[in-house]
Amino acid sequence: MRPPRLGFLGVGWIGRHRMQAIADAGVAEIVGIADPAPEMADAARAVAPDAACVEGLDGLLALGLDGVVIATPSALHAPQSIAALRQGVAVFCQKPLGRSAAEVRGVVEAARAADRLLGVDLSYRATDAMRRIRAKLREGALGQVHAVDLVFHNAYGPDKPWFKDRAQSGGGCLMDLGVHLVDLALWALDFPAVADVSGQAFAKGVPLARDAAQVEDFALATITLESGAVLRLACSWWLHAGRDAAISAEFYGTGGGAAFRNIGGSFYDFEAALFRGTSSETLATPPDEWGGRTAVEWATRLAQSNRFDASALHFVDVAAVLDRIYASGQDRIHASTGQEPQSCPAPSSPAAPASSAARSAAS
Repeated sequence: MRPPRLGFLGVGWIGRHRMQAIADAGVAEIVGIADPAPEMADAARAVAPDAACVEGLDGLLALGLDGVVIATPSALHAPQSIAALRQGVAVFCQKPLGRSAAEVRGVVEAARAADRLLGVDLSYRATDAMRRIRAKLREGALGQVHAVDLVFHNAYGPDKPWFKDRAQSGGGCLMDLGVHLVDLALWALDFPAVADVSGQAFAKGVPLARDAAQVEDFALATITLESGAVLRLACSWWLHAGRDAAISAEFYGTGGGAAFRNIGGSFYDFEAALFRGTSSETLATPPDEWGGRTAVEWATRLAQSNRFDASALHFVDVAAVLDRIYASGQDRIHASTGQEPQSCPAPSSPAAPASSAARSAAS
C-alpha cells in the first residue's frame, strides 16, 4: 500500500498548516503546490521541497494525484472540488464546502458519482475534548439531551477582503464560525432530524436581510430537533468579548451535562467536563495538537481506500441549517416591515472555475 499522492491548492496559513501536519505524520507524498502568490508557494516548498510548483488546479491534476487539499476562498470550494472529483481525485476541502446547501449537495453528488473520498476540515470534531463528550453522549451518560448552547465569539475579524464580500464568502460570521457550531452539535448527537430553524443576522447592530450587500458580524439562531431538543447558537466577529475568543458547546440532558470550552480566551486550548448536579468531572485538558488531525485522518483513510463515504451526506444537513437561519432572518424582516424581501437565489456553482489563475487563489 503506497502513500497517496497529494496536491495542495492554496497554501496560505491554513493550507500550509494542514500540509505540515500531513508531512509530519508521513501518511502521504506531497507532490504538487499551486498558489498565485509566489511567497506562499515558496513557504510551502520549505515543508515539501520535492513538490512541484504548478499553475492552478489544472496543473495539479496533471501530476496524477490521488487527492487534493483545497484551501482557497469559499466561492471556489464547490467548483474546484467538483472539477477534481470528476477527474477521479479525492478531495479534502476547507469549510464551508459551499456557500449554500445547493452548492454543498452538488459537491457531495459529484463525490458519490465518482466514488471518491470527500472530506471537509470541520476541525473541532477532532479535538480530544469534543470526542470525549461525544463518547459520553453515545454511552447515554447525559440521559435524554434536551438543550444545547453553542457559542463562537471572536474579538477579531478576518483580515482578507474576500471574507466581507458575500459573493465570494457566502456570508459572514455564521458561514465562517457558525458552521463549526452547527456541525459540532449535529455530529455529537449523531445527526438527528431538524424540525424547525429560526434566527437573525446583524451587521453593526442592524438586522440584516440575506440579500443585503454586506455580510453579518453577529448571528443568533434557535434550532429545534424533532425530538423536541433545542439548540441555541450565537456567533460573531469583532465582539467586545473581553478576551480573544469565547468558544463553547454545552449539552444538557436528564441525566447530566457536559461542556466543551476554550481556556483563557484561546483559539487552540480546550477542556471538557461532565456535570452531575453541582459536581464536575474533568474529561480532557490541554495539551492537544488537534489542528491538523482531520486532514491527517483523511489522508490516512485515503491510503486505505479512495471510495466515497456516505457520511459526507451530512455536510448537506449542516449547510441546510445555515440556509434556514439566513432565510428566517429575511422572513422576520419582511414580517416586521410589511415589505416583500428581494429574491435571494443561492449562489451558483459552476462545474469549473473560469481560469487557472482563479482556481489557485489562496484563502
